[in-house]
Amino acid sequence: MSLDRPRHLHHSDHLDVRTITEDDLPNWIRARRTGYVQSPAVSKTEVAFRRGLMDFARVQGAFDEDRCVATYRSFTQQISVPGGASVTANAVSNVSVSPTHRRRGLLSRMIDRDLREAAERGDAAATLISAEYPIYGRFGFGPATRVVEWEVDVARTGVDPRHAGPGDGGRVDYVDVAELREHGPALYERVRAVRHGLVDRTDTWWRRNTGALPIDDTPWTEPSAVVYRSAEGTVDGLLVFTADDRWEAKLPHQTATVLDLVAVSPAAERALWLFLLSIDWITRVRTGYRAPDDLLPDLLPDPRAARVLTHADFLWLRPLDVPALLRSRAYPVAGSLVLDVTDPAGPGSASGSSGPAGGRFLLEAGPDGASCTRTGRPAELSLSAAALGSLYLGDESAVRLTALGQAAEERPGAAARADALLRTGRRPWCADIF
Repeated sequence: MSLDRPRHLHHSDHLDVRTITEDDLPNWIRARRTGYVQSPAVSKTEVAFRRGLMDFARVQGAFDEDRCVATYRSFTQQISVPGGASVTANAVSNVSVSPTHRRRGLLSRMIDRDLREAAERGDAAATLISAEYPIYGRFGFGPATRVVEWEVDVARTGVDPRHAGPGDGGRVDYVDVAELREHGPALYERVRAVRHGLVDRTDTWWRRNTGALPIDDTPWTEPSAVVYRSAEGTVDGLLVFTADDRWEAKLPHQTATVLDLVAVSPAAERALWLFLLSIDWITRVRTGYRAPDDLLPDLLPDPRAARVLTHADFLWLRPLDVPALLRSRAYPVAGSLVLDVTDPAGPGSASGSSGPAGGRFLLEAGPDGASCTRTGRPAELSLSAAALGSLYLGDESAVRLTALGQAAEERPGAAARADALLRTGRRPWCADIF
């Protein structure tokens, strides 16, 4: 393109926002890399990788003449919810706007279209990992899970360096990536049945994370991997990690970094942490993003050996079909609640219209199941779609949101009743960036 060619840089009306074609893909990838402040170089390997991921009907770009300046993609995802079921979500990813084209409503146009189509498909919710906190609340998303990353000073943990393996009849064995691909998918689905907040891992995910499917031209380095086998011989946990090679004055100072640790039982989880913390030469362990109530660091004789590196929001959730969403999860106690959910419609909607999650809903729930229907009964708890997204997986407290002014009791005690129904014994955890 000639540098002298006039460009429409000041009005979003001149920008073409549309679904992309295969021919647009290199241009789209370049824009995504630009928006992520990465090298704009696009390799044939990355084009091939992303082409395999794409449902092009759900990939959008904004084009200023022939240059892509904003990107957006969604795909179907399954997320585990309290009680072991899964709901279908519209997962949002690869969102970027080039610095030259910010503040022109490009994201609003793309996300509004995508969310309307997701609601029409019958998706119960939309999900995303938010790179920047302030952006997505205005689109009805609320932070639904949080993560903590610890760095552990191994010498201070009090873990016996002579630890030789589980004392429960189980064992820890090294495996190669082929065995990881063999055992990992079935194990992970078993974990999703007992831990809510986890998104599904496709065959592409497993191939990409075990070196079988390169995302770009970066050389693949195989990590170390072990599995925990119970006394009965079932694979109940896996751990994938790397370690650097640092020595000072002929003494090892190696840091192990956890890439993946999932376990279907507490025994497997404890065994894998203790295995990693007792490897010779490992003096520090970085845990990766864990649930805030992970067994680490309190399984250590001295929990103060673990210091927090990150404590932040992670998975954000946006309700689309409130009755389907609330019917899908389990509830620890019996009770009913009338929720009044506000959900302002997106750009281009008729004045006064409501988004898909808006309305008044009667939830009647208990250990044996739940029903949720639209109702004309008086509201007991009023809140936004984003606030309901934060409450849904059980991590946030309605009492706390009320204190923050993000929910309002229309009937005394409604927030406490919401907590009794919605909060969970273990906090939700999303293990994967997408």
